Amino acid sequence: MKLRVLPTDIDILGHMNNGIYPSIMDLGRMDLLIRSGVWAKMREHGIYPVMANETLTFRKSLGLGASFTLETRIAGYDGKAVYAEQRFVVGGEIFACAMTRARFLKKRGGVVSIAELAELVGVDVATLAPPAWVDSWNEAVALPNTRTPAPSIWGKG
Repeated sequence: MKLRVLPTDIDILGHMNNGIYPSIMDLGRMDLLIRSGVWAKMREHGIYPVMANETLTFRKSLGLGASFTLETRIAGYDGKAVYAEQRFVVGGEIFACAMTRARFLKKRGGVVSIAELAELVGVDVATLAPPAWVDSWNEAVALPNTRTPAPSIWGKG
């Protein structure tokens, strides 16, 4: 996707606000789903994606009016999730890069397995493993599942 930094994207320091990047990344992932035909199949079956994890590394700032390309690709699959890598590129140079991990849910309730998703969209998930480092990343950032308490205890005690 070819985009430009808008006045509403700028923070007090005069560059694209770090909170804008994930919103733009959402657009890139949706663009990929729509252009590939996957979004229509998911909607037909009452399936939607949710973000489970994302990490974003900044290298150079994007200033007001800067033109950039958002590159989005599927980086791999594991037993529970789809990984997408996204890059903010100017003149062939990476300014920022992210890895995202998405899960898929059913509107009527429940989680869509990667096997179900693969069958629906006709993808052989065994052919594309995520980068090796994402296993340790997933472990490092994991929160308890939604049925397990996760109390916030900062400042107590």
